[in-house]
Amino acid sequence: MNLYEVLRRPLVTEKATLLQENGKYVFEVARKANKLQIKDAVERAFKVKVAEVNVMTMHGKTRRMGKREVTGPSWKKAIVTLEPGYKVTLFEGI
Repeated sequence: MNLYEVLRRPLVTEKATLLQENGKYVFEVARKANKLQIKDAVERAFKVKVAEVNVMTMHGKTRRMGKREVTGPSWKKAIVTLEPGYKVTLFEGI
């Protein structure tokens, strides 16, 4: 899997911004990506050292459309912890 296929987008939420103070960054990643691929993609894209990667699958939300219930697509989220002294400059100023 290509580097740019693994990392989909950074997640900028209130909780994610609070995690940045501890050196943790949150990304939406490809469904088939594993921890090693995510670690390699972050290290090569941002030129940082990754200490730990936590991955979770976020299930799609169920919504009502008239009589039917429609489920949105599921997606995968990764919380990447960096080694002390490293920062991702993409998130600065947010």
